[in-house]
Amino acid sequence: MKLTRREFVRATVAAAAGAAATGLAVSGAQAAPSQRTLGAPRAWMSALPDSTSMLRLTIPGTHDSVCVDPANGTEWAHTQNWDLAAQFEHGIRFLDIRLNGLQDHMGDSFGLYHGPAYQGITFDGVLNRCRTFLTASSDEVLVMRVKKEDGTENDVGADFARVFDGYLDAKGYRPLFWIGDRMPTLGEARGRIVLITQFANALPALRWPAGDNGTFTDGRFHLQDRYKGKGLMGLDSGSAGGSASGSGDTASSGGDKFDHVRACFDKAAADPENTLQYINFLSYADNAWPKDNAKAILPKVERYLTENRSRTAHYGIVAMDFPDLFPNIVDLLLEKNFG
Repeated sequence: MKLTRREFVRATVAAAAGAAATGLAVSGAQAAPSQRTLGAPRAWMSALPDSTSMLRLTIPGTHDSVCVDPANGTEWAHTQNWDLAAQFEHGIRFLDIRLNGLQDHMGDSFGLYHGPAYQGITFDGVLNRCRTFLTASSDEVLVMRVKKEDGTENDVGADFARVFDGYLDAKGYRPLFWIGDRMPTLGEARGRIVLITQFANALPALRWPAGDNGTFTDGRFHLQDRYKGKGLMGLDSGSAGGSASGSGDTASSGGDKFDHVRACFDKAAADPENTLQYINFLSYADNAWPKDNAKAILPKVERYLTENRSRTAHYGIVAMDFPDLFPNIVDLLLEKNFG
């Protein structure tokens, strides 16, 4: 069922009112996981015309999207509390998927990894969850970055593209994907996953921009992913941050990370034609756990989005850790699609 713009706004306002009535916080570091009404975020793309270019959307996303259990690599590898189903319900539409070989199935299957740490889920499991959501919400579109994650003992090496092709054909997932060398319109991609590849392959697919730990622009993308460096440290590089036993008081302040985030927001806002796909990572690494880094950077992002709420802008893809801690950010991002 499609929502009109008015119905979307009405549902969003009702959700906020419901949160206020129950005394739930909708922002701030102490916010509990959101208990908002989920109808509008779950179907937000359905209220937009088929002719809408995905370049002219603001798309909430997650970084290391399936890393929901600290048992899979300790808190250092833990980046999300919402599982994929919860992310979809709350309006998340960009997934950061990092793959390599699956033990005992190296020839035909992938596991999900954060660095060397297997995350307890296969690529089959991820795709099946995506298909379940898109079957039930056929007007929605997901965008998926597929990266070959190095550092694991289960490295398939040069066989990565062959195994991925097996998912498309032998395993039958090709119809689930929209594969092309440009960002499509909503009408072209509804009910499917727009694929962005970060591995050597011969597919006619979008390629993730080259470069690491910085801001990079090519003919298709403008990517901000400055995630480490002295300027990002709230603590000196020799200091201890979060540890296996606890971290709260040692979280970084985010250093200059927000300067990079803000610059990407501002650049996207200054490009009303949105000729590039903007991708803005809010996540970063330093001497604190990801959840503490999220608590440091997300209030700054929320403040920026609130202060610029009346500005007409399409911010592109905004990928973050722990959006459940500040769910108002997702709402503020989604609002940009209806301004």
